[in-house]
Amino acid sequence: MTNLSVGAIEALANGSGWNDAVLQLVNIRKIDGGSGPSRFRVMMSDGRHTLSSFMLSTQLNYMAEENILAPNCVCLLKRQVTNMLKDGRRVVIILEIDVLTPADGVNGKIGDPTPYADGQNKGQHPAQVPESRPPLQQQQNRNEVSQPVKRNLKSDFTKKAPSALPDTPGASSKVVPIASLNPYQSKWTIRARVTNKSSIRTWSNARGDGKLFSMEIVDESGEIRVTGFNQEVDKFHSLIEVGKVYYISKGSLKIANKQYTSVKNDYEMTLNGESSIIPCEDSCDVPMVQCDFVSIGDLENRDKDSIVDVIGVCKSVEEVTRMTTKSNREVSKRTLSLMDMSGKLVTVTLWGEEAENFEGSGQPIVAIKAAKLSDFGGRSLSASFSSTLMINPDIPEAYKLRGWFDKEGHTMEGQSLTEARSGGRFNENWKSLADVKSEQLGHGDKADYYTCIATIVFLRKENCLYQACPSQDCNKKVVDQQNGMFRCEKCDKEFPNFKYRLILSANIADYADNQWVTCFQESAEAILGQNAAYLGQLKDSNESAFDEIFQQANFNTFIFRNRVKLETYNDESRIKATVMEVKPVDHREYSKRLIVNIRKMGAK
Repeated sequence: MTNLSVGAIEALANGSGWNDAVLQLVNIRKIDGGSGPSRFRVMMSDGRHTLSSFMLSTQLNYMAEENILAPNCVCLLKRQVTNMLKDGRRVVIILEIDVLTPADGVNGKIGDPTPYADGQNKGQHPAQVPESRPPLQQQQNRNEVSQPVKRNLKSDFTKKAPSALPDTPGASSKVVPIASLNPYQSKWTIRARVTNKSSIRTWSNARGDGKLFSMEIVDESGEIRVTGFNQEVDKFHSLIEVGKVYYISKGSLKIANKQYTSVKNDYEMTLNGESSIIPCEDSCDVPMVQCDFVSIGDLENRDKDSIVDVIGVCKSVEEVTRMTTKSNREVSKRTLSLMDMSGKLVTVTLWGEEAENFEGSGQPIVAIKAAKLSDFGGRSLSASFSSTLMINPDIPEAYKLRGWFDKEGHTMEGQSLTEARSGGRFNENWKSLADVKSEQLGHGDKADYYTCIATIVFLRKENCLYQACPSQDCNKKVVDQQNGMFRCEKCDKEFPNFKYRLILSANIADYADNQWVTCFQESAEAILGQNAAYLGQLKDSNESAFDEIFQQANFNTFIFRNRVKLETYNDESRIKATVMEVKPVDHREYSKRLIVNIRKMGAK
């Protein structure tokens, strides 16, 4: 018969803890979590007493759902934390548990246990605690214990947990792990490292104005997203530094909105007026980051819009460009290519400040946590505001990758996943203009994208400039009121000024054919070599100089990334080609691509 840890129930119930308690599961019951994940309440027995105040952490729900944990099975409680509820009751949160003997291998209930009531054993023999330790101590795995059913719950780059979690400043409460947090707790403090912090974002609507920031924090047990609004922004944003460790307490817990976060936690935290954030000096045992890296070669097998962690060598990086979003907001973007030991390459797009500040010289190791996977042009990645970008991180994977690249990886050309299918970025889906027509690109339900090298043969300068609304997020044409004011119908406002915008029609040609294309602001400015404001001044003051700019732009060769789509207007269908991006020809890279194509043709 399996020997249970007699006395463990009493020790766990009063918070003094027990190392590796062997207990029998008496009963397990599902508790509806409303809009959030369900919880499982568990009754355990040590042969002397039973206690129904055990609760599975949500990451262990699968053990109940798959009947790994069933009544009468004997378990090894490897890691747990005892929390105090608002009404004074204690709940033991199970963080890690192994099944030693399945239910069908146990002949019913072991012993004759009675329900444990707090204080009932005073005056009796004290509970036999095998090891003295502070409450909430993190339990360590024991090699001699039989292996449990495994799930992908690993934490990467974590250091060995301290022998005891420290007191918080003022010793008002003990530090608890992030994995044990839930909305039913009242007093808790966590000690965690900030791995990502957003800039301050503002909003304005009918209910008023506001601002917020968010951050992601990590400890040995897991990670969680933290958001602060308005007064908490003023109070905490300047205090928080990425990479530093803090004591955090008295935040509000709620079910995480997975639409806005990729953090692996069922809950998220909101700072409030009672919240406290205090810097922690002793932080060496708190992990830097938690990542579950996916091989670049495996990205082909992942679903579109998946959130993944990747690490690779930055093989190439492009210059920063500016683009206009659907909401008419200009943002910076930069694309780079990452390669890992799979020999595969993937294009990654950085946005905003990350794009502007990225330094890719020396082919650094780049790790990205929470990148979004797209099927745009095969497989590509985007690092959003919620992603964490790390350059040459101090982690084992980075050193291993650097050693491989310096020894042999630098000689590999690499196979690009982003070039694997038709799609959009430079260096992918290369076509001649004759191929575009013969393959009937743009005739399908969706628009097609292609890249070509072509020469400007004609620019139509008539009506290429228009007077636009001066508002930052509006580019609509304004109406001259003939009184010194200009009206924007979209904004429903009048302005004393306007800004010039470009819509340029151009004919481009290569060795095989020609194509009329439409170029908007950024691409038009790149072709003409001047900005719209200067061109508008010239058109009004010096038309001959204005014409000269257009003449000089003719017969220049560029790399074009174009979008083509069949459109119908007045019962007439025709292909509309729009230039999405334009850049000068890098003849070295272009020659490399031609050599690769020649070799492929020769191999056939």
